[in-house]
Amino acid sequence: MKQATYTLTILLGVVTLVFFLFTVLPGDPARMMLDQREDAETLEAVRKVHGFDLPLSQQYLWFVNDLLPISYHRKDDMHVSNLDKRSVAFSIFSNDNGALVVKLPYLRESFQMQGMSVNRIIARVLPNTALLAITAMAIALILGIVLGVISSMKPGSWLDTFLAFCSTLGMSIPSFLSAIIAAYLFGFLWADFTGLPMSGNLVEWDDFGEEQHIAWRNLVLPALTLGIRPLAVITQLTRSSMLEVWSQDYIRTARAKGLNTFQLVYRHALPNALNPVITSASGWLASMLAGAVFVEYIFGWNGLGKLIVDALNTLDLPVVMGCVLVIAITFVVINFAVDLLHAWMDPRINHE
Repeated sequence: MKQATYTLTILLGVVTLVFFLFTVLPGDPARMMLDQREDAETLEAVRKVHGFDLPLSQQYLWFVNDLLPISYHRKDDMHVSNLDKRSVAFSIFSNDNGALVVKLPYLRESFQMQGMSVNRIIARVLPNTALLAITAMAIALILGIVLGVISSMKPGSWLDTFLAFCSTLGMSIPSFLSAIIAAYLFGFLWADFTGLPMSGNLVEWDDFGEEQHIAWRNLVLPALTLGIRPLAVITQLTRSSMLEVWSQDYIRTARAKGLNTFQLVYRHALPNALNPVITSASGWLASMLAGAVFVEYIFGWNGLGKLIVDALNTLDLPVVMGCVLVIAITFVVINFAVDLLHAWMDPRINHE
């Protein structure tokens, strides 16, 4: 209960910060919608329709109201909260003035794509980002655990030193720099050998523009680049955890019984060393949504990160706010789930 209350408080803080950051600082949203070329009468009409003329506190309350899964919406007032009816699951209470409904969070409408809700825009690209993050984490987990186990079996050797150096380098290099290097080397300089493009999306059209096909090769470089930092962290965590396990009495007992190295690792050492690794991997999965911004834009991957950059270039604030909220809320929710998983795996941890 305490952890859930803390999580809800964080979510409210994120929503509040996003609202005031993108509502107060950028300037007049009506002028951004109209590209600063309209007359005063048109600007006033836009402000009235979208509620930009309301007091800031009232705008904030309607913004939170739109995000809540259970919220109130007026039927005859388009001045605020122009709700996308497709997001409504069912109505709890309804009268002539309005309705109390159960719905998906409503993220308003895009400034640049008139009539298009931010929910629909994000829904089109979110699966691409999720696929990229999950693939990158799978690569990081598999390689990181294998390399960490190998490194722990010969501590102080040249291989252990080399892997430690690579891990330190992987944790230090920024995502945008590693993406540029990977795109240049494997997508341009050595493209004839790798067969990988510098940029591309998951779905591509054929040469005649008639049919679509899945281009899995476009996923390789973004996923490898995004997985470099978690791979480095998981390698070192696995090594440290395995070194602790190797010194335990039950490992010496199992070795004395004649078990080979593979049996020692698979049956005894690795299962007891994975707790901190799983916890770290779950947290990194949430962080990848934010790290994907640079990687997606550099590789032209059509996901949340590229959408944010494109929306910033066109001053489409509702899209930027929606993407930031989705990433932040996903991060908070996944970390809450990780805490619950950690408590379940380790009974010594007690969340009240």
